[in-house]
Amino acid sequence: MTNQPEVSTEEIPFEDLDPRRYILIKGARVHNLKNIDVAIPRNKLVVVTGLSGSGKSSLAFDTLFAEGQRMYVESLSSYARQFLGRMEKPEVEYIRGVSPAIAIEQKVNTRNPRSTVGTSTEIYDYLKLLFARIGITYSPVSGEIVRKDTVTDVVDYILSHDEGTRVYIMAPLLVRPGRTLPEELNILLSKGYNRIVRGGETQFIEEVLESEALAEISEAEELFILIDRAAVQHDDEDTQYRLSDSVQTAFFEGEGTCTVEIVGGEKRVFSDKFELDGILFEEPSVNLFSFNNPYGACKRCEGFGKVLGIDPDLVIPDKSLSVFEGAVAPWRTEKMSEWLKPLLRNGIRFDFPIHRPYKDLSKAEKDLLWTGNSYFRGLDAFFQEVERQTHKIQYRVMLSRYRGRTTCPDCRGSRLRKDAAYVKIGGASITDLVLQSINDALDFFKNLELDENDQQIARRILTEINNRLEYMVRVGLGYLTLNRLTNSLSGGEFQRIKLATSLGSALVGSMYILDEPSIGLHPRDTQRLVGVLESLRDLGNTVIVVEHEEEVMHAADQIIDIGPEAGTGGGQLVFQGDWDTIKAYGEAARETTSAHSYTLDFLLGDDSIPVPTFRRKFTHFLEIKGARENNLKDVQVKFPLGTLTVVTGVSGSGKSTLVRKLLYPALMRSKGEYGEDVGKFDELSGSLDRVEAVEMIDQNPIGKSSRSNPVTYIKAYDYIRQMMADLPLAKARGYKPSHFSFNVDGGRCEVCQGEGQVKIEMQFMADIYLTCEGCDGRRFKQEILEVKYHDKDVADILDMTVDDAIAFFKGNEDRLVEKLQPLQDVGLGYVTLGQSSNTLSGGEAQRVKLASFLGKGNSNKGKTLFIFDEPTTGLHFHDIKKLLAAINALVDQGDSVIIIEHNMEVIKSADWIIDLGPDGGDGGGYITFTGTPEEMVHLEGNHTADYLKGKISL
Repeated sequence: MTNQPEVSTEEIPFEDLDPRRYILIKGARVHNLKNIDVAIPRNKLVVVTGLSGSGKSSLAFDTLFAEGQRMYVESLSSYARQFLGRMEKPEVEYIRGVSPAIAIEQKVNTRNPRSTVGTSTEIYDYLKLLFARIGITYSPVSGEIVRKDTVTDVVDYILSHDEGTRVYIMAPLLVRPGRTLPEELNILLSKGYNRIVRGGETQFIEEVLESEALAEISEAEELFILIDRAAVQHDDEDTQYRLSDSVQTAFFEGEGTCTVEIVGGEKRVFSDKFELDGILFEEPSVNLFSFNNPYGACKRCEGFGKVLGIDPDLVIPDKSLSVFEGAVAPWRTEKMSEWLKPLLRNGIRFDFPIHRPYKDLSKAEKDLLWTGNSYFRGLDAFFQEVERQTHKIQYRVMLSRYRGRTTCPDCRGSRLRKDAAYVKIGGASITDLVLQSINDALDFFKNLELDENDQQIARRILTEINNRLEYMVRVGLGYLTLNRLTNSLSGGEFQRIKLATSLGSALVGSMYILDEPSIGLHPRDTQRLVGVLESLRDLGNTVIVVEHEEEVMHAADQIIDIGPEAGTGGGQLVFQGDWDTIKAYGEAARETTSAHSYTLDFLLGDDSIPVPTFRRKFTHFLEIKGARENNLKDVQVKFPLGTLTVVTGVSGSGKSTLVRKLLYPALMRSKGEYGEDVGKFDELSGSLDRVEAVEMIDQNPIGKSSRSNPVTYIKAYDYIRQMMADLPLAKARGYKPSHFSFNVDGGRCEVCQGEGQVKIEMQFMADIYLTCEGCDGRRFKQEILEVKYHDKDVADILDMTVDDAIAFFKGNEDRLVEKLQPLQDVGLGYVTLGQSSNTLSGGEAQRVKLASFLGKGNSNKGKTLFIFDEPTTGLHFHDIKKLLAAINALVDQGDSVIIIEHNMEVIKSADWIIDLGPDGGDGGGYITFTGTPEEMVHLEGNHTADYLKGKISL
């Protein structure tokens, strides 16, 4: 099975291998697996590779992880075990040596709109604890530290004086509402107090009540209740207990205020209220820093970080115009220009440049335009006036035109109540930390200096925070902020966050199964990822990675190649061995393969994607000026039309921001089809008339419903239903095409509503999906399945792979074959026609979308701009060839393609490269290169160029 000496199993019969050294999978038959036996060495880094759809995930997730999960449920309570009888065991003879299994997949959990990078990595939980324990509150008025005096503080102050020093412990005499001073004095007498202090003189309460002086006391005069008179005695415990009791009483009677007077010396006021500068502050607590708790959530945005307000980019859409030229959109009409005229007339009086483009104004000048001054009323006043007029429909329409979701001004998008930012550690608030990059946060904590007491309190918390931040940096996510929403992450980013969280938990003796963790990583960052995977292994875990990335294969202790083809042509164990075996034996390594290995072809250099012999030239382009969304540094860039353009750069350099948040929505808005969430930029220009349609082909699921599948998405299922309804038996029974649909009542199974599965909500763990007992997972009623086309019922047809369906229908149903052909062309021949969309990876969903465009006959052919977001996700090198052929077919018919990509095979095939960098996060956001691949390889110090040199000869 392998030539690797350390883990060789060929001398020992499979049944005799030690489950303490190997995870033994005997006779795996899940999905397309062909009854294979696999021995995976424990506590090693193992890469499972092969063509897309060859059976890698079936082996790693549907067999190995499914068994690990089933064994885990078996160890739980009887409530959980009641489902075990229905929880399917993987189709395998046996699996031995399984450790507790943890699956880290690409799917992003978008259910919780409040989930952030900080909460999902547990870093934010430790931050809350840290600020609650050692955070210092500063007054926003004076900047002074807000303190609360305790009984101990007051007693320590008294005892700090010389032995025998006489002190008065007093409380302010407060006349409660509804009472008079005599009534208050009588109540004090009844409580046992007999003296007050007035003007520094001690007087008996009874004498005050009986004297005429009572009438002379004004409401403003300061009176004190004398709680105790004592002398300082340092070594007398009874005196100290007495002082403590008296101070506590003074705090009670003074409603939080106690006054200590040193006889013949100073008078000092103490307060057990957390207040300063007339402001009563909230004491730091964990809930104060929790935006998921009503107590800590920002009152304005309710903990979401966004509010519906006036969007400055809608108010001033074209930043290249001056105020005089009409930069302020709402002031362009004849009536509303009355607001602009005072500024134009008086701008010279306060030196406001009315002829200067808005983008060139200073921050103070921009702020002035909004706030106004004594000469003119600004935009803030304008919109306040509009809001007062919203009972008139024209003003409501105007207001809606300039409204958008903007960052909450109170919490700066941190979702926390405003006063949480008053609490600081080392000069930074929790708001500051969650809004800065993880790289910066790590630097802050590494350089944080605390006094000995705080250090002792926070030592363990700081260790956990630093460990987790370091792992986030190591997996290449240092450019993210802790405040970043989880549902805005790519699949690869989310997977690496879960990987970093697992490392932070420091589990040992477990089995980690990862699904292509290198997705979204520039080759520069892949080496860091490999280091993280090795750390996970070195802790004593078995790390199994489904992966196509060559660099990860190089680092693996063992490579398992599943194939040789995809779908029904796959499912065999083609090769098992280590990288050293491949290098040492070269072609001889093929002798250990059971079939042809595309992976070995690639690793041994027998197969490659050729460098294009020519690069397409361009004359027309789109240009974005002044792009400054997220980390973009006011960049200007041209996107060629009629070419294959690749936008690349290290992770976090600004690629997705430039294309997905600026170019795409700006183009859609220019066509009146898209109105929100356009990033900040000054101008979109160029040959806009040459782009009639824009198609974003991203990795989002192809449908929100679990019933959505490839055959419905490409509109081929309509043909299949009609074909089945035209059969003689269907006509005799009066079946319509709708009877062969699992989306509507009629022919579908009513138990599972055509899902084929029933969901069991487990409450304490991930939901379990069980095969429907009513239809045995076939989705349809039995009588519908009696209608057959060449011995195949509708369920059989939906279970066919695209490759099998094309072969089955060819010659008889050529229109259906024509519909299915694009799926095969983009490398999805292994996908079944009825496969649920929620089981497709991001890359597969993206290629289904591409196939739908290839197959529907584009009415805007030659004038469509296609935008792809990392289309090589989940693709083997062999499949990238097919994908490039399909994409180039779009360009050859006159369309334009822009690809966000890290894969060097795609980058070298581009006509034009736009590289961002030089680094991620704050260190990125610049255009570092535009030109052809041949020009790029001559760059020095460019991360993309460094790796491209190995693909293109200089």
